[in-house]
Amino acid sequence: MKKLFIVAIAALGFAFSAQAQEGFGAGVNLGIPMGDIDDFYGFNIGVDAQYLGAVSETFYAGGTVGYSRYFGKSEEGYEAEDISFLPIAAVAKFMVTEDFSIGTDLGYAVSLKDELDGGFYYRPKLGYRIADAIELNLSYAGISLEEDINAATFNIGVMFQL
Repeated sequence: MKKLFIVAIAALGFAFSAQAQEGFGAGVNLGIPMGDIDDFYGFNIGVDAQYLGAVSETFYAGGTVGYSRYFGKSEEGYEAEDISFLPIAAVAKFMVTEDFSIGTDLGYAVSLKDELDGGFYYRPKLGYRIADAIELNLSYAGISLEEDINAATFNIGVMFQL
């Protein structure tokens, strides 16, 4: 896992240094847990800060860092503790049209809970620009954790260009 973390940091550093300064963005998203964790967690909230630079007229790359919290459920006398992660990732974004984009984040999510390791982080995204500096997005975020557990969410969010 530590090797994967080092690779993610290196990719993030390369993404920041290799791109022209196109701009910073910040966003928030709400998610519904799916798959391996939906029995234990009711919803997810996340915030992101990103930087994107233009590689071409339609392709952008950069890096992102965020905070993601999974809120535990209480069922049948059992209460799951909330868990939090700090995703650090490289970002790729392709503008299909002037307003519609597809992209992905790839990196590592650092666990903020001592008893839990982090894992490989991935987040394919669809975006639609609703104003000059505002984009709505849908995404599927996953964190590959220990013992083949995938902490996955389906998200809706908004990103603001700063």
